[in-house]
Amino acid sequence: MLLNEEAKAVQEVAKTSGKFIDGIRDFGSFIAKFISGPLEQKKGILEDELKYSRWENQIMLMQKAEKFIVECGLNTQPTNPIPFKLAVPLFQAATLEDDDYLQELWANLLINSSYNESGVKLTRTFIDILERISSFEARILMKIYELPYGETESSGVITVNLPDEAIPKKDKDIKEYHLENEEVLFALASLASLGCISAGRTIGGGQRFELVNPTILGRYFVRSCALKF
Repeated sequence: MLLNEEAKAVQEVAKTSGKFIDGIRDFGSFIAKFISGPLEQKKGILEDELKYSRWENQIMLMQKAEKFIVECGLNTQPTNPIPFKLAVPLFQAATLEDDDYLQELWANLLINSSYNESGVKLTRTFIDILERISSFEARILMKIYELPYGETESSGVITVNLPDEAIPKKDKDIKEYHLENEEVLFALASLASLGCISAGRTIGGGQRFELVNPTILGRYFVRSCALKF
């Protein structure tokens, strides 16, 4: 009886290991398409830089990216493979992400960076920002940049209704507004520290987050993480 139980346990381990190996092999073939450089480098990624990544997240990234490729009608072979020095940190960070919303942004960044049609040029800065922000911060940032850049570049964005709504300032008197949501306040401060927005200033030189301004960096970062097809 004991031997039968041990045999079953061994079989289950073998099945799990087989699925894991198959998944790793599939993911290795998948990411190789997106990376420029010698084949030896592509094969070595999973053994070196990505060996501590979670297998489940690798599969999720692959599935989301492949879904977007189909939905956008893109060629399955990327037209602009990512340089190796950018591919490693991108896949390393993306496959460590558990949040579904941020996983979608990583998949968007991957697809936009891999196809000339998007007009997006991948930089290490985009990878660093996406790796550092939370899902809540990302949603706030997307709300701010939903507003036409031309309308908010000089006048700014009123933030008191975030995370639900960003309001273009135009002729509104900012003195009437007070940001009371501490979570939103901290998120805006974090985004300002990354250069994604610019905070308003008080007479004494402090920061005021009832009004923020979009930045060139923030605009290009949001553009890189939104599907462009």
